[in-house]
Amino acid sequence: MERKQELEWETAQSIEISVDLVGAAKQQLKFLAAVDRNRWLYEGPGLDRAIYRYNAFWLPLLAKHSESQLLDGPLVVPLDCEWIWHCHRLNPVRYKLDCEEFYGRILDNQNVVSSVGEASRSTTEEVWKTLYPSEPYELDLNNAIQDNIHGRKVGGEKCTKYDLIAAVQRQSPFFYQVSRPHMIDYRYLEGSVARYKGFLHLIKRNKERHIKSFSVPTYDIDLIWHTHQLHPVSYCKDLVEIMGQVLEHDDTDSDRTKGQKLDVGFSGTTKTFEEMYGSRYWRAGAMYHGRTPSPVRTTPYSGVAGKKVTTVNDSQKIKLPEVKVLEVMLEVVGVRDLPEGHNGNLLLSLSKTQPDAVFNAKRSLKIFSESGAKQVASFHCQPTGHLSFELMYCSHSRLPASNSTKTMGTTSISLEDFLAPQSSLKIEKWLELLPNSNIIESKPISLLVAISVTIPTNVPYVLHMIRSQPFSKTSCLFPLPVRAQFAKSWTDIIDEGGNSVMSLHIRNSKKSRGKRGSMRREVVGITESGEKCTLAEFAESKWSLVNSPWSLQFPITNNDDGHLLELTGPQTVRLFVGGRLDYELKHCEKHKGLDNHLITAIEFSDEYPYGRAVGLLDLESGTVKVNEEWFLLPAFVLTFILANILRKDGHNSHILGINSLKQNGNALMPSEGGAHSESCNAKCGNGVGNDVRTLESGGCGGCGGGCGGGCGDMAGCGGCGGCGGCGGCGGGGCGNRIKSGGCGSGCGGGCGGCGGCGGGYGYKSGNVIGPTDGYSNEHPNQDVAPQNEILVA
Repeated sequence: MERKQELEWETAQSIEISVDLVGAAKQQLKFLAAVDRNRWLYEGPGLDRAIYRYNAFWLPLLAKHSESQLLDGPLVVPLDCEWIWHCHRLNPVRYKLDCEEFYGRILDNQNVVSSVGEASRSTTEEVWKTLYPSEPYELDLNNAIQDNIHGRKVGGEKCTKYDLIAAVQRQSPFFYQVSRPHMIDYRYLEGSVARYKGFLHLIKRNKERHIKSFSVPTYDIDLIWHTHQLHPVSYCKDLVEIMGQVLEHDDTDSDRTKGQKLDVGFSGTTKTFEEMYGSRYWRAGAMYHGRTPSPVRTTPYSGVAGKKVTTVNDSQKIKLPEVKVLEVMLEVVGVRDLPEGHNGNLLLSLSKTQPDAVFNAKRSLKIFSESGAKQVASFHCQPTGHLSFELMYCSHSRLPASNSTKTMGTTSISLEDFLAPQSSLKIEKWLELLPNSNIIESKPISLLVAISVTIPTNVPYVLHMIRSQPFSKTSCLFPLPVRAQFAKSWTDIIDEGGNSVMSLHIRNSKKSRGKRGSMRREVVGITESGEKCTLAEFAESKWSLVNSPWSLQFPITNNDDGHLLELTGPQTVRLFVGGRLDYELKHCEKHKGLDNHLITAIEFSDEYPYGRAVGLLDLESGTVKVNEEWFLLPAFVLTFILANILRKDGHNSHILGINSLKQNGNALMPSEGGAHSESCNAKCGNGVGNDVRTLESGGCGGCGGGCGGGCGDMAGCGGCGGCGGCGGCGGGGCGNRIKSGGCGSGCGGGCGGCGGCGGGYGYKSGNVIGPTDGYSNEHPNQDVAPQNEILVA
């Protein structure tokens, strides 16, 4: 960073903001999570009723409270009213005008607290009942559905003409983009606040230079910008002091097509930010996260929900080591002191110096720094050891074969240094290469490397099921190496490190011997210590886990959401065909529906009435991914049982087998029959391959099934994002799709997100964004992620 750029950054950081943005951002994330658990506020009668209550009851109450405090403690806003208030304030200019027109002043949030917190709401409820005796303080969804409020006037003429329904629909997907665990980390948010100040200063400089531009933030900046706007008086005061006017935040433009203003806006913002401050605009964890997954239910689950499982019996415990990963984004910004005669065909090989369960192979990245093109790598890895870089020269522009390259030098950087308490989670520095022994130069080659990481977070537990009996070459059901010590009908459960956890066998139950018409089956397990135990029994049309409250029932009753089977116990877990929610595969339309070999386990409870994914069962590869430790044993026993069900009649297709499950309750009776399975070579986007892909052009990114390698990183589908800001104009973003534009969701004041179509549900990817045509077309950002962002499954 040059001194001029350092001074610009220091000037940006001197901006004073009268809000604790870090603390307020954390509160906003908790609130958005609460709204997302009450998704009926996103559309339909619940939303209509919430808007009515906001205009008719909350704003008048807030106006009275701001004029003359109605109670000693803070006013607690009902959740539904807070959600509409939230969306209204995110158009700060319109909110200011509405408040001044109807109430003569901006209605602020001072001495008002969220219903999501520890504050007592009893005194607020008393005031509410006094003012509105016929209207409950908490919105009852059932009453909202029955009560048709369309056309009802609100408080005379004191009703905004701002389309709050459209505002809610635009803001509803935002939480998905900022809901990952690292977003609430203090260090990460501190960096976000610093970048937000840089974003505001950039807009100010554009205004001073009379440059009309759409400034589009990444999602970390966007989160802080939203947080600031939620304090309307402070926001208006601060922005007037910073740039002489209230900054617009118009999120109505969502055209993410290449060349449109969102795309162009993010390209311009990236170029200006990096030229002004000498640091990268993209940031790990702040880029577009893919489209919001489709819900499994449109109404909340109304079944009996038990308490969350916190303990399990000793006989049911499966202990696996936790695996933590961090997201890494990396760009080679510059190369210096290259040998004479070099023509620019450089390749950077990335690897880990320590064994890594996630990033376990070399990846390659082209370097185009001399031509001004931009390429950014994004991947996940464990937060241990060093990233090792090997600079290679190749004689042609295509990805080289091993015999067409020569190593020019190597260097490395410690990942653990990023995790030190004082670390800012990023570096941008020159790394001097240790030259190859065959090359002697007067000056060593150096790379200017920019690296950004997130804090480490847990990834799902992964187990693999390996059958010991031989398989045909075309079979893809548990096609891994076998362990010889077990009988031919045993299935070995191993973890990611190749360690055996347990071995399973299905047999006739001793209880049913000699009894005609009362056939029972059971799943028997053997631990590594040799201890044998019965894990599950089949009787009376259902499977039950032994010494456990869990049971799998069929046929299904009350199937109001299309689930396949239901696991009942301390809480309800329903099984859905395909990758759903967190495991939804993001692929192009022509490959849609090719994930029928997957079953997603979704928990429903009071806390998660719309469901949350707790596991993924892959019936082709025998891979089980589990998010919660309590679900480990039920998950792999379920996978084992269902795989046996599908082999019962020798199905050649798991899709056909799953259809038979839907149609025939007797299919729940497992069998030791033959194992036949459709080859998985044609599956798309399921299980991203381990090799790094350089995406140089559009199109669908390859395929791969649960057992094959595959990409599913879709280079050619567009991106998307948040909102755009500007020095006085509407905003935009851009996409992170390679070689063509994606875009941000565009708010006129500036937020956006870039994106592309990602693929896969695993972490074993290391996809590298392809070369871009320069800053004008590609960017790496999330609210508007740049096109050169790497797509990671």
